Amino acid sequence: MLVCSCNFISEKEIEDTIISLLDEDCWQLIVPAKVYHAREKRGRCCGCFPNVVDIIIRTTEEYHASRHSTEAEIFDFMTRLRQFHEENRRADIERRRKGHRAA
Repeated sequence: MLVCSCNFISEKEIEDTIISLLDEDCWQLIVPAKVYHAREKRGRCCGCFPNVVDIIIRTTEEYHASRHSTEAEIFDFMTRLRQFHEENRRADIERRRKGHRAA
């Protein structure tokens, strides 16, 4: 199935890219931009990114289910993910709003 019509990328190509990234580091955080970069493409309209996120989640879950990951590894990954989320949330709060002007 064609996922990205701007770059003509299929679901199978995205899955293969995700698996190759997971083979390098099975606990890395994979986002659509990383998948596109690995394929030497870039998001153009980015309308496909929600679908790519769904493919990333599904493929990552299947990858770890087939590898029989331990609970300790999953807990460490979830801790890293929460920390990443908190750091980015704080950055969003600290940014100035578009309506704010410096005098």
